[in-house]
Amino acid sequence: MSSLREQLGFGESKPLPSLVVLNGYPLAVFVAVTLHTLLLAGLLYLQGTSDSQALELVQPTVIKALLIDENPQVTNQRNQERRRVESQRREREKAAALKAQQEQREEAARQKRREEADAEAQRQRQVERERQQKAETEAAAKRERELREQREREAEQRRAREAAQQEQRRRDAEAAEAAAAEAASSEFELVQSATGLIQQLVTENWSRPPSARNGMRVVIQIRMLPTGELIDARITQSSGDPAFDRSAENAVYRAAPFSELTALPIRVFNQNFRTLSLIFQPEDLLN
Repeated sequence: MSSLREQLGFGESKPLPSLVVLNGYPLAVFVAVTLHTLLLAGLLYLQGTSDSQALELVQPTVIKALLIDENPQVTNQRNQERRRVESQRREREKAAALKAQQEQREEAARQKRREEADAEAQRQRQVERERQQKAETEAAAKRERELREQREREAEQRRAREAAQQEQRRRDAEAAEAAAAEAASSEFELVQSATGLIQQLVTENWSRPPSARNGMRVVIQIRMLPTGELIDARITQSSGDPAFDRSAENAVYRAAPFSELTALPIRVFNQNFRTLSLIFQPEDLLN
């Protein structure tokens, strides 16, 4: 059966010990019972006279006002319960706040560790890049140094080759000069020897006419083959005495051929004896 508190809408009431009920508020119970009895009697009386008036006389607020006062012990317990619940709520909120702070600290610590890890990874990558750059720089410097040394060696070898070539050219030039000098000396000797031989042969075959006088001079140009054979002889400068000129011309023809010229090199013959001028002038006459 529902209690009066439940019927009036104050919620479920907790059962109280009998000792508390008897000792807590016996006067209130007595007054409530008395009032209910009087009210019930009045209602019964009024019901008999007029239903409308009876209905108008019903004032639930009077009953409600009389039941508002509760046992101080129940109120105290309810307040304690409310304070306990509030305390628990605050404890839960405090625990939740502490937990949130702890989670924030842990998240901050994790974020810091991530940032430190990222910074360390970035530093390692930077160190690796610097190491690679240093290695590349050193490799490039090494290649440049090796290339420079190779160029220096090549330049030194080139200078050595050039010096050797210059020395060889100098030696070859000296040898050529010596050979040329020797050849020139030999050629000069050959030319002098052949010229002297021709002069001797012509002189031996020259019969000077009686009209020959000192100071007379005739120049005869002769042309010969490498075999020493005479092609022709012509007077390029006359002495003025036909007999003297003819005697010189006859001496050339009588002395030819000059077979000794066959021993000469062709170059020497072409340069000196292909065409030769002979001068006839008596210098040993008395008048």
